[in-house]
Amino acid sequence: MDQRPPRVPKLAWVEEEEEGPGVAPAHETEEVVPFKQLQEGAAVERTQEQKRTRGRFRRTAQLVCKFMKRIREEETTMGTGPRAYSHIFKTQTCAALADMLVEEGFSNPKQVPAMVRYIHQWLEANQFAEHRLNRTLLDLTEERPADVVMTLLRVAPLCDRAALTMWKSIMCSPRTAEPAMLVLLDVLGSWPEHSTCTSDGDKTGVFVLAATVLMWKILQLPCVPHMVTVYLPHLLVHLLFQVLFSTLDVPEEVNTFWKGCQQQYGLDTSPNRFAEQTLKSLLCQMQHEDVVVAMERKCGWDKLLCADTYHHAVGLLAKEMSCVSIPLCSRIARYLLRLLSTQEPRWELPSLAFFVEVLKCLDMSERGADRVLQILSRHLQSGCREKCHLVLRALLDLINNPLMSKKMWSLTESLVELLWDADGEIVSMTAMLLNFIILEKDMLIPSPIALQLVEALLPLLDHDNSQVQLLSIVLLGTLVTLPQEKEKGALKTHVHQSLLPLFFHCHDENQRVAQASQETLLCAAEFLKRTELEKLVKSKKLWKFTEWLLAEDRSRVAEHLRRALPYLQNLQQPLREAAVRFMGTAGQYLRGRTKELQLISEALEGMANDISVAVGSLAIQTLYVLQGTERAPYSIFGNLHDRLCRAWRRRPRLSGLGWLRCWSSAES
Repeated sequence: MDQRPPRVPKLAWVEEEEEGPGVAPAHETEEVVPFKQLQEGAAVERTQEQKRTRGRFRRTAQLVCKFMKRIREEETTMGTGPRAYSHIFKTQTCAALADMLVEEGFSNPKQVPAMVRYIHQWLEANQFAEHRLNRTLLDLTEERPADVVMTLLRVAPLCDRAALTMWKSIMCSPRTAEPAMLVLLDVLGSWPEHSTCTSDGDKTGVFVLAATVLMWKILQLPCVPHMVTVYLPHLLVHLLFQVLFSTLDVPEEVNTFWKGCQQQYGLDTSPNRFAEQTLKSLLCQMQHEDVVVAMERKCGWDKLLCADTYHHAVGLLAKEMSCVSIPLCSRIARYLLRLLSTQEPRWELPSLAFFVEVLKCLDMSERGADRVLQILSRHLQSGCREKCHLVLRALLDLINNPLMSKKMWSLTESLVELLWDADGEIVSMTAMLLNFIILEKDMLIPSPIALQLVEALLPLLDHDNSQVQLLSIVLLGTLVTLPQEKEKGALKTHVHQSLLPLFFHCHDENQRVAQASQETLLCAAEFLKRTELEKLVKSKKLWKFTEWLLAEDRSRVAEHLRRALPYLQNLQQPLREAAVRFMGTAGQYLRGRTKELQLISEALEGMANDISVAVGSLAIQTLYVLQGTERAPYSIFGNLHDRLCRAWRRRPRLSGLGWLRCWSSAES
C-alpha cells in the first residue's frame, strides 16, 4: 500500500483511505514492523530533522497567512470572492495544509483570523466536504474562541451555507460550544454593534443583527445545540432587549445591513419584528408555545413593538412565563439581578418590569435579600416614575417576607420623600408600604423621620384620592401610637395641626374614612395628652370639638379659620355643613376683628346658593347671627368674662386664684 506523507495529519488523508479499495492485507501490515524498529534505532538522528521540519512548518504558516491576507485585500478592493481562487481551495493539499498547521501549533495568534477566513472560503468552494476541517476549526476555537467567533461574524455576517456549517461544528462540540456561546452573548448584548479587537488588530464592529440572524438559523436546525438550553435565560433577555433597541434606533449602516438580509432570505419584516420572531422561535423550541399563544391573545407581541407600551408587554410576558415554568423564571431573575447591578441605563426599565413579575421565584436568602434591596433602593431614588411604580410593587410583594420587612426600614427616608409625589398611585403604594414598615413596634422611630413623615402626611389628609386619604389617616394614627424618641416638641406641633382636618373627615360620607378619622383623632388626643378632647371623641360629642379647639387656642383662631375655609367648597355636603358651623363658632371668638369677620361674611354669602338647600339655608342663618352679634355692644363685662375664662384654663400656672372657678361658673 502507498505510504502516507510522514507529517500530514490524519484529517488530511482520512477521506482518501475511506475512498480506497478496502482494508490492506495482513502481510502488508506485517511489513511495517521492521520499518518501525529501524525508526526507533534512528531516533537520535531524526531529532535534528524534526526541528528543521517544525521550522519549515512555521515558515509555511506565515506564507499561508500572508497568502490569505493578500486574498482578503484583493477581495476588498476588487470585490472578488473565493471563486477567483477556486482551483486552489478545491485541492486536497489545502485541507491537509490547514490541518497540519493547527496540529503543529500556531506560534502567533495573529494567524487565527486568517485561518478562519481560509476555512470559510475552502468550505464555500467544497460543498460536500464539511467534515474535512472540523478538527482544525475546533482546535482554533478552543484556543482562541473570541478570534474565531468575531472573525466568522465579520467574514459571513449573513450566515451563508459555509458559515452555518462552521457554526454547527462549533456549537455542537463539547470543547467549543460554551466559550463560543459566551462570546455570542456579548455580541447580542450590544446595540447596534459589538466592537472587539481580534489578534490581527481588526477593530471592525460586528452588527448585533448578525448574531441574531445566526440564532434564528440555529433555531431552525432539526437538533438545536444543547448550549441554547443552558443559556436560555441570557438569550431570551438579550433578544427581548434587542426588540426595544431596534424599535428606538436603527442607524443607517444597520438598515443597509438589514436590506442585505432581506434580499438573501426573502424577509419581509423590520429588525425589531425579526428579533421578536426569533424570540418566539426560542420559546417554541423550549416547549413554551403556551406563552407565545397567551401573549398573542392579549396583544402582548404588538405592545412589545411599541416603545410606549414596551415595559408593560415585558411584564405581561414575565407573568405568563411564571405560570409555566418557575425554575426558568428563577434563572432569568438571577440573570436580571446581575444586569441591574451593572447600572446600564438602557436595560434598567425593561429589566425591572420583568424582574418584578418573577421576583417571587427567587430564593430570598440573607445575601440575596441584601442584593435585591440594594438594587430596588437605587431605582427607588432614580426619579423615574415608571421605575418607582415597579419598585413599590416589588416591595409590596416582599413585605410579607420577615427578612425583607426588617431590612426595608432602611428605605423609610426615601419612601417619605415619595409622599410628596404628584402621582396618586405612587403615594398610595408608598403610604401602604410605610404602614407595614412602621408597624415594627419594637423599634424606636427617630425624631427626624417621624417629623418628616407627619409633615408629608398633613396635606394628604385632604387628598382627592380616597384610598390615599384613608391610608394617610391610618398611617398618622399608627405613627402617634408608636414609641418615639424623647424630643417630641416639633412633632406635637404638627400633630396638633392635624386635629382640624381629622375633625372634618369624621363627617366624611366614606364610612371607612370617617371611622379612621375618629380613631386617629382619639390617638392624636392621647398623644397630645388632651383629656377633654379624648372624652369628646370617646363619647362621640364631636359638635363640641370646634368650641374646644378655639377656646383652647384663642391666639390662633384666625389661623384655624383660614385652614377651615377650603372645606366650604368640598364636594361632600356633610363636610360643607360642618365647615359652616365652624365659621359660626369662630365668628364668636373674632368679635371686633373686622378683617377676619369680613372674610367669614364673604365666604358665607358665597354659600347662599349652594347646590344643597340645607347647606345654603344654614349659611344664611349663620351669617345673620354673626351680623347681629357684631352689631350688639361688646360690654366690659363680656370682655372680663372672656379673660377670666382664659385664666381658668391656664390655672396650672396660676396660684392662689381658685375663686375664679366659682365666679366663672356663676357667670355661665
